[in-house]
Amino acid sequence: MSAERRASRKWEAAMLVLAGLRFPRLPLRASRCSAFFKKSPLRLPPAARSSSLRRHLSSGGVDPGWYEQAARSAPVHLAEDLLVQVQQTTGLPWWLSIAVSTLSVRTLVTLPLAAYQMRVLAKVEALQTEIAALAKRLRYEVSLRASERGWTDKQRSFQFRKNLRRLVSQLYVRDNCHPFKASLLVWVQLPLWIGLSLALRNLSAPHSALKASLATGGALWFPDLTSPDSTWLLPLALGLTNLLIVELFSLQRSNVSSAHKAVTNAMRGLSLLMIPIAAGVPSAMALYWWCSSLVGLGHNLLLRAPALCKILKLPTRPSNTPYKDLMDAAVRKYRK
Repeated sequence: MSAERRASRKWEAAMLVLAGLRFPRLPLRASRCSAFFKKSPLRLPPAARSSSLRRHLSSGGVDPGWYEQAARSAPVHLAEDLLVQVQQTTGLPWWLSIAVSTLSVRTLVTLPLAAYQMRVLAKVEALQTEIAALAKRLRYEVSLRASERGWTDKQRSFQFRKNLRRLVSQLYVRDNCHPFKASLLVWVQLPLWIGLSLALRNLSAPHSALKASLATGGALWFPDLTSPDSTWLLPLALGLTNLLIVELFSLQRSNVSSAHKAVTNAMRGLSLLMIPIAAGVPSAMALYWWCSSLVGLGHNLLLRAPALCKILKLPTRPSNTPYKDLMDAAVRKYRK
């Protein structure tokens, strides 16, 4: 085959790739390939071509990525219907409707899970004394067995960790308090947060039928919920609220490990990172994020009340003045 013909075939193959068409390898002679493609072009049906073109144009000329696919998913559309239904049923302006929806969803869904998380964590903490005693006894027994069988230090450490994990798992099963159950709140709250955020993003999009309503549904310094907050007040309020939540959790423990300190610092950094992110999204999303953080902060403080702990049968705290204790702990920590 001549160099000119090889170059021609490479050019035809490149054009087919760019056109997005894939042809099976046919047993045709090289001299008839060009004629075959000219005489028998493969065409898509009209319906398939039109639907493919609509999807191609709606995604800006490129195939939709994972973000666009998530925004068009069924759970996000359900979240959109929920937000629209609340606003139309209550007749409230959009900014207040978003706040009411956030309070309702987080109170009905995440507050019971937060109470359950407290109960599980309290059981896990109560087991620490028993686990420490078991570890001490197991270490002694493993040392005796290692002396009898001539285990190396590596073998002895492996046997100790293996048997300790087994004993601890039995304790968790006995008291029904596996630490994974304490993470149930995160596995529910995070998808819920993402779904409602994407729903508000869709409602604020230019092609949304409710864009005009959201554009006049704001208040105070953010009258337009479809555009970012140019004053940065909502993003700053979100960042400060998240920082307050992180510091509130850090005050719950006096003796913390290096890993706990690293996680706390990472959460502080994430709280600050959310400020510029919130400044670049529609005000409806930033408002929802701030309301969600405020509700989460309120729930955390509410679950510290001794009266509510007694009603919900939550583990009681050693002090009857939890809020005063928080203030004292904050003063001791930040006035060093």
